[in-house]
Amino acid sequence: MLYDHVLDKRMLRRSFEQAATSYDQSAVLQREICDRMLARLEYIKYVPGRIIDAGSGTGYGTRKLIERYPAAEIIPMDIALTMHGRARAVLAEQLPGWQRWLPFKRHQPGEYICADIEQLPLREASVGMIWSNLAIQWCNDLRQTFTEAHRVLENGGLLMFSTFGPDTLKELRQVFKSVDPFSHVNRFIDMHDIGDMLVGSGFSLPVMDMEYITLTYADVRSVMQDLKAIGARNVTLGRRRGLMGKTAWQQVVDQYEALRKDGRLPATYEVVYGHAWKPESRKVQLKPETRRKLGLDT
Repeated sequence: MLYDHVLDKRMLRRSFEQAATSYDQSAVLQREICDRMLARLEYIKYVPGRIIDAGSGTGYGTRKLIERYPAAEIIPMDIALTMHGRARAVLAEQLPGWQRWLPFKRHQPGEYICADIEQLPLREASVGMIWSNLAIQWCNDLRQTFTEAHRVLENGGLLMFSTFGPDTLKELRQVFKSVDPFSHVNRFIDMHDIGDMLVGSGFSLPVMDMEYITLTYADVRSVMQDLKAIGARNVTLGRRRGLMGKTAWQQVVDQYEALRKDGRLPATYEVVYGHAWKPESRKVQLKPETRRKLGLDT
């Protein structure tokens, strides 16, 4: 693991805590990817009893999961406590007035968990499905994250997630690289490596696919403001500790302007989708004579 790309989890939590109130205004891409993940569920005939929304943010995915699985227990989990507060507020705003004070009805989550998905505070084999939209890219040890997911899933349980691949924000990475040696964009893992990690963590039948989505902006400052509004700041240990000077910033702007097309600046996202299953336990069928020898038949 490269030191420059290790994430500072305290700063990560603080960044998302601060972004809770502005998140929904800028999280257009996050909602779109969530909707595309939900569409993939149409091809998966599985109804879990308990679902963890890992990296639930302000609750868009949680609300969609409640609609899709009304009989299931949906548990939102996020590293930022203020995200949960915002999720509760948004949910309350959407309910009729008389329902807002009934927190344990089926149309609401039963509980909220503030935790890091690299260390799940859950019992073994206690969850039917782990759903995670654009959260695992914030993990320092993805193999550990998958191992934890495998631990808490029931046999036959489903892990379904989206994340970003290496070409994400390639324009921003390119222009900053020409200005200084610091890490300005988080490191993202290749889809094939993610698939290998799933298998190495005990999952079976992994399915991975990828697509590119490009957002466009009027200027560089708008790109940066959008990332800040959703809490997607650079929180790597190899980041620049001080402010970038005016000259260096102007270099960034000039370099990015060279990429302008049809009057807009591109910001590319490599979106990776994946799902895998925790295998069913295998029951060993013993021969009658073997069972008698072991004293299993009386």
